[in-house]
Amino acid sequence: MTEKQQTVCAVIVTYHPQRGFLEELLQAVAPQVGGVVVVDNTGGEPMPPPTEVAGVEVVSLPSNAGLAAAQNIGIAWARRRGFDHVLLLDQDSLPAEGMVAALLGALSLLGPRTAAVGPRFHELREGRDAPFVRIGFPFNRKLHCSPGRETVPCDFLISSGTLVPMAVLDRVGVMDPELFIDNVDLEWCFRARAIGYELHGVCAARMDHRLGDARLALPLRLGHVVVHGPRRLYYMMRNRVRLYRLPHTPRTWVAQDLPRVLVKLFLFGVLVAPRMRNLRCMLRGLWDGLRGRGGTGPYAA
Repeated sequence: MTEKQQTVCAVIVTYHPQRGFLEELLQAVAPQVGGVVVVDNTGGEPMPPPTEVAGVEVVSLPSNAGLAAAQNIGIAWARRRGFDHVLLLDQDSLPAEGMVAALLGALSLLGPRTAAVGPRFHELREGRDAPFVRIGFPFNRKLHCSPGRETVPCDFLISSGTLVPMAVLDRVGVMDPELFIDNVDLEWCFRARAIGYELHGVCAARMDHRLGDARLALPLRLGHVVVHGPRRLYYMMRNRVRLYRLPHTPRTWVAQDLPRVLVKLFLFGVLVAPRMRNLRCMLRGLWDGLRGRGGTGPYAA
């Protein structure tokens, strides 16, 4: 491990993690960073410390505080211990060997106006690399790594695998806990871009990602859809409306996201069970977003 990698603290947020996957993640990331903190959102009994990896700190929260709040707790933990960078990870990700070194190398070359860098991640369920994205209208531009291309400028990065200097967090701020979950990374990226920062994907940095949500084949050969539970659909709808209201959200993104509201209402309210509960939760989410509700949502929405 290089001296520069010692300045990085991995912040891993978990919620009912599968122990084997978590151990695999810790074994992959611990040799690449100077510290690791696991912020467990499960609630109930505190998570026991990992048995296979030394030097990992576990912070067990008494109840689910949400992704954003848990990330902020991990960031504060890293700040108190003098780390210069945080690497955000979730329990479904697996960094490849050399990922952190590649991210740090790119960050040093890109300069001080770079808010964050993220890896090229491979979706294991679909067997493909996810693209980086530039927001456009009516459709986003999907940008892939290609031979000779080292970094890809983009408009947002998914939070897992993102490397952020502590100095950037001092200026941009930490994650918005009012979002609880969903669009937390998007909102932070919009905030950073609004004050002149850039975001870049790093082609040499690789990460496998296991999306935990099931996929369902739609009728009439309409393809496949990632299935989310009613409560998650509530947050998806509520938080997109919250983003619409923020001054740093690009109006282009709002314009091209609005049709997605109708698509989701149709998919999960008509085609995907439990239809009525899905529809109630989505409509409640839209209403709560319009009236500015944040934080923990109604669990029985």
